[in-house]
Amino acid sequence: MQGRSIFVRIGEYISPMRTGKSTAKSIFLAGALAVCFLFTLSVCLSVLVQTAVDTQNITVVLDAGHGGIDGGVTGVNTGVKESEINLAIVKKLQVRLEQAGINVVLTRKTDAGLYGLAVKGFKKRDMQKRKEIIQKASPAVMVSVHQNAYPRSSRRGAQLFYRADSIEGQTLANNIQAELNDMPECVKESTPLVGDYYMLNCTDYTSVICECGFLSSPEDEALLLTEEYREKLADAIYRGVIAYLSSAAANP
Repeated sequence: MQGRSIFVRIGEYISPMRTGKSTAKSIFLAGALAVCFLFTLSVCLSVLVQTAVDTQNITVVLDAGHGGIDGGVTGVNTGVKESEINLAIVKKLQVRLEQAGINVVLTRKTDAGLYGLAVKGFKKRDMQKRKEIIQKASPAVMVSVHQNAYPRSSRRGAQLFYRADSIEGQTLANNIQAELNDMPECVKESTPLVGDYYMLNCTDYTSVICECGFLSSPEDEALLLTEEYREKLADAIYRGVIAYLSSAAANP
């Protein structure tokens, strides 16, 4: 009824214009009301799109790849460690998801690894700990953030990976990849690929690996070093996750 009353009032100001009795005041008020209404409608639709799912009952696990003595790949020019960039992007993504009311669990909260003592078998212990955290959280989705490397420095861009037998994982990967492909900095539209990786195989929860760029590329490295680009990556991953969760809620 409130929406209907708004339309009626707009009509009351517009109708005199059709009969030739309009005044400057009525035109101004009609225009102002129309603009306010459209703005309010736009905001409401935006909110509805992002809250189409009951976020209070949803948990997302964010995994910042590597950590501690396992720094991952390094930047071709600066030597920046992959583990540092992974954690920075994950923390920005965490803020966005929590602002949407989603419960977020991080496998790694600091620069340290999850292996305990840095002795033989540390990598296996680190990965096992990540598995335990995911299983305990029982998440709707798990996103593992990484950076890539390749022998040719010309190789660039973000790439998603999912488990071969996971339709849900493929859908989540498609949603996130689409958002990354839409970024102005995207130099090549990529398609998610099947990946045979521990973080995809260690549980049956919907999981993807997001390789945000190539540290072997001077261009990608320069972007990944900036706060602005990390914010954009977090935004894109966030939109992809929300799109997946909204679709899953609409088609249980």
